[in-house]
Amino acid sequence: MQSSLAGVALQLAALATFVVMDTIIKLLTAHFAVPQVMWARFLFGFITVAIALRIAMGHFPWRSRAPGLQTLRSLTLAACNWLFTTALVHIPLADATAVGFASPLFTVALAAVWLKESVGWRRWTGVVVGLVGVVVLLRPPFLFAGEPVHWAMLLPLGTAALFAVYQILTRKLAAIDDPRTTILHTSLAAALVTSAMLPTAWSWPSTGGWGVLVLLGILGGAGHGLMVLAFARAPVSLLAPMSYTQMIWAVLAGILVFADFPDMMTLAGMAVIAAGGVLVALPDRARQGSA
Repeated sequence: MQSSLAGVALQLAALATFVVMDTIIKLLTAHFAVPQVMWARFLFGFITVAIALRIAMGHFPWRSRAPGLQTLRSLTLAACNWLFTTALVHIPLADATAVGFASPLFTVALAAVWLKESVGWRRWTGVVVGLVGVVVLLRPPFLFAGEPVHWAMLLPLGTAALFAVYQILTRKLAAIDDPRTTILHTSLAAALVTSAMLPTAWSWPSTGGWGVLVLLGILGGAGHGLMVLAFARAPVSLLAPMSYTQMIWAVLAGILVFADFPDMMTLAGMAVIAAGGVLVALPDRARQGSA
């Protein structure tokens, strides 16, 4: 019980960190190309984590029992960030985040199929309800009259699917490697790939720009470090619904930083997705409360 509660607390902290990171990413895309933003996010994230682990442990926990899975997980995260960052160039932060909320729904389904975690009828109902909310947000022309939404709204949906795979890999590696090893490997392969692509999209930052790029990496490293620790303490199907706390912060950040006010259809889609998230979270909470 205490381990699960610690996992939830760590996951909530990670999600709040991600909202701050996403806000900075959207600001940076106005000045730098997407490949350069991704390079900074992963390289400085890796350096931050490596220094922190070196100080805490006295060495770097490089050795993994599943290096292939670690590489796949890092590259999956890179693909997630690439799609999401590209989306932020074209659409508001709140809209992109809202579509991304399909990720916990995919994660619960994958947890049932891949990790064999118990998922009852309430959670499956929540998955269906949440996906209906995603459809409301995407507003396909054959279901909704009026002007269709921007094509970039589809990119966070791809992010959601890939991030579900990332979370499942995180949970799977929790049973194989020390969490600190997984934290170290989170940005390693992604940093190598984005560094190789950097010459195609480089713009020399100002002193302040360098500071923001470094901050972006620090936030990314910290957020995913917290997430790894969370998944080492609690099951995927419990932690996945916690992602809905991002909705509030993303909307507020969009309004306060970018003056992007979500319309009624967006708010309705968010509400339906959140309702699905509540249904997904209910079964385990009920069992914990009666324990």
